[in-house]
Amino acid sequence: MATTIHPTAIVDAGAVLGEDCRVWHFVHISAGARIGARCSFGQNVFVGNDVTIGDNARVQNNVSIYDAVTLEDDVFCGPSMVFTNVYNPRAAVSRKAEYRRTLVRRGATLGANCTIVCGTTIGRHAFVGAGAVINRDVPDFALMVGVPARQIGWMSRYGERLALPLSGDAEAACPATGERYLLRAGVCSLGEGAV
Repeated sequence: MATTIHPTAIVDAGAVLGEDCRVWHFVHISAGARIGARCSFGQNVFVGNDVTIGDNARVQNNVSIYDAVTLEDDVFCGPSMVFTNVYNPRAAVSRKAEYRRTLVRRGATLGANCTIVCGTTIGRHAFVGAGAVINRDVPDFALMVGVPARQIGWMSRYGERLALPLSGDAEAACPATGERYLLRAGVCSLGEGAV
């Protein structure tokens, strides 16, 4: 299917968008952006030049994805969530050479109004709750809430809370899909045979 771009949106010459993307009202996608297929950009989204986005990303209204941010496939960015790229900004000091890269791994959810402090990696299928402030790396499948964010549990890749402790060794099934998850030495992973 063809990509749909609303008449009020601005997609600068040079930007690369995959097939079947949806670019809604008042979006601005900069010339250097590299975007995969089947992505959706809600009203008033900004995408910078040094930004890479994989397939099937969902970016809700009022999100700015600044330079030095990478989103892998299937990432969800909730309404008005915030990325940064300078750790210690000052209006009178140019720090463009000091951008810290942020990586959001496959399948992660970034809840509405959360803030991702630059220089962090959000793990695969991690879930950042609404309003949380992430200031350090987040493990795969971790459920993070609060300011600053702390881990309170684990989430399946389907988006269901897993009955696992925060640390140690244990096993649990996703309540929706039955997929098995293993916790070994505080690291959560999909069980054998999962695709």
